[in-house]
Amino acid sequence: MADLKLGLIGTGAIGRTHIERINNKLQGAKVVAVSDAFAEAGKRVAEKYGCKFFASGEELINDKDIDAVIVTTADAYHAQYVKAAIVAGKYVFCEKPLAPEASVCKEIVDMEMAGGKKLVQVGFMRRYDYGYRQLKKLISEKTYGEPLMLHCAHRNPTVPESYDTPMAVENSMIHEIDVLRWLLGEDYVAAEVVFPKKTRHAHKNLQDPQIMRLWTKSGVLIDVEAFVCAGYGYDIKCEVCCEDGILNLPEPSNAMIRTNASRVYPICKDWSDRFIQAYNDEFQEWINSVKAGKLEGPTAWDGYAGQITAAAASKARDTQTKTAVEIPPTPDFYK
Repeated sequence: MADLKLGLIGTGAIGRTHIERINNKLQGAKVVAVSDAFAEAGKRVAEKYGCKFFASGEELINDKDIDAVIVTTADAYHAQYVKAAIVAGKYVFCEKPLAPEASVCKEIVDMEMAGGKKLVQVGFMRRYDYGYRQLKKLISEKTYGEPLMLHCAHRNPTVPESYDTPMAVENSMIHEIDVLRWLLGEDYVAAEVVFPKKTRHAHKNLQDPQIMRLWTKSGVLIDVEAFVCAGYGYDIKCEVCCEDGILNLPEPSNAMIRTNASRVYPICKDWSDRFIQAYNDEFQEWINSVKAGKLEGPTAWDGYAGQITAAAASKARDTQTKTAVEIPPTPDFYK
């Protein structure tokens, strides 16, 4: 089967890294066209990678030579292009979030269901990380009994001045919101966000650290620490406390170094270092599933459920109350 011809909308940093991995590392597809609202920047990317440049995302989507679409624009424009791809009947990979508002995610869900075919995949790449997949298998096998509690952490060395308090839930812990729902195979019913003592390293518009608590339908209690000015590195933790054992997310495999009378195990510096293989696997599996005509990854419904949960957690943070998470039953279309 010939390579898929992909069009990418949004040529910023993450868009360019996806072009690099698809065109230089993966099999079965090539990015052959790009579009960007900043035309000059988009044209430079098109020239660098030998792609055709389209003045608008809709023009790219509707071109007969484009088989499938990748959306890596700013969050506010995701829905615009995802909807256009659904209308065009083309598979579309959208980086998270599917849309910033849950109501707009629901519009996408309704459009996709009306068309009768799953076309949308959302970029929750943690589901493709080997460590999380190990946890998923262990939880599913129930060898160690039912999960009772999860203790998780999402730590960054630092964040820019533009990163504010709401982003801890909506841009960072949204990954935990999705991957933990996937790990446990059940929806959330309540959320809470509390503030520990603020670090001196946080700027004035950021309360850091934060702790989010989530309760699932069966009563599993999850706590997720977001500490985005931790300084020491990029560190993702997940401990699943089961009835008969404790399951821990494996640490990334890094060589031990002996230096200055110490044994040192380096940790990752940022998300691109920690999850590079997960991104590669995510896109390879998406390419394979598009060619097979059946998507297997995170769906538009997963994007919708994630934004419902994030909105409830944000309300809980702002009101400092425990807030209900009201996710409707999953339609058969998405089961």
